Amino acid sequence: MNLKELAAKLGLSPTTVSRALNGYPEVNESTRERVMAAAKRHNYRPNTRAIRLATGRAFAIGHVIPLATRHEIVNPIFADFIAGAGETYSRNGYDMVLSVVPDENEEDAYRDLKARGSVDGMILHAPLMNDPRIALLHDVGLPFVVHGRATGADLPYSWVDVNNRRAFLRATEFLLDLGHTRIGLVNGLEHMDFAIRRRSGYADALAARGIALDPALMSSDEMTEVAGYRAAGRMLDLPDPPTALLAASMISGMGVRRAVEERGMEIGRDISIIIHDDDLSYMKNGEDVPIFTATRSSVREAGRLAAEMLLSLVAEPAQGPQTRMLEAELIIGQSTGPAPRKG
Repeated sequence: MNLKELAAKLGLSPTTVSRALNGYPEVNESTRERVMAAAKRHNYRPNTRAIRLATGRAFAIGHVIPLATRHEIVNPIFADFIAGAGETYSRNGYDMVLSVVPDENEEDAYRDLKARGSVDGMILHAPLMNDPRIALLHDVGLPFVVHGRATGADLPYSWVDVNNRRAFLRATEFLLDLGHTRIGLVNGLEHMDFAIRRRSGYADALAARGIALDPALMSSDEMTEVAGYRAAGRMLDLPDPPTALLAASMISGMGVRRAVEERGMEIGRDISIIIHDDDLSYMKNGEDVPIFTATRSSVREAGRLAAEMLLSLVAEPAQGPQTRMLEAELIIGQSTGPAPRKG
């Protein structure tokens, strides 16, 4: 079945059917739903090339990854976000353009994608504090959504983020309520916005109980198993070691666990561990009972939401910035218990 035949069955013009299928805002919702239902019923598949020529849209969304963060390509957190976003793109007839570029070419990559008409919008990953890419994308003139937030950015922008500060505030308070006062933070890189917010939550919870920050109990590094192992090992070998550790991810938490077990300590009895769990598809935190107590948020769902938000902005460019804050759950697992008694 072609577009004209579908339009004839619906008693609508081909132009109206085309606009309904492609998200144009001037088509009312009841008409759009009717057209979509008929297209599904008759197994209608639009000619993407013809639609692109008629609308001037690329029907593709761009993701630019600098080589400095190329580890993101094999990072299960990035992979789950892309999987969630990809589901939304596919459902709406969009492709994904993934560009891995040298750091110095990142700005050129955004401008080139716009100049060639390769994409209709962008997802911005791994935002920094005062991230200059916010102003760049405003200048380029493409709709965009940030996965995360960029503290200090002056221009308005759309974002989807988890409440990282509150997640680590609650996790620290939970450990404090268990009697822990020596709590180590194995954080991500603290030029990244999410890591700044997590450290803020941790620091605020300690300050509220009158506990001073101890630089020896804080680390900032990439969220890898090795980095988690090294940071935890250094803290555990202190004259006054922590009785609990907060880790920024499941991956760094695995390194923390290795350091703990090498020292013959039992997790949940001799030391407590809380991780941030992105609810990953291929790296689950246990089955019926979680292994780690964790602050949990689905990065795959964040990918779906960011993609839906961006496609809405592509369909209606005049609408203002959209934001979505996700809250992390505190999941109680086997890795936490009361602070051990001294002596």
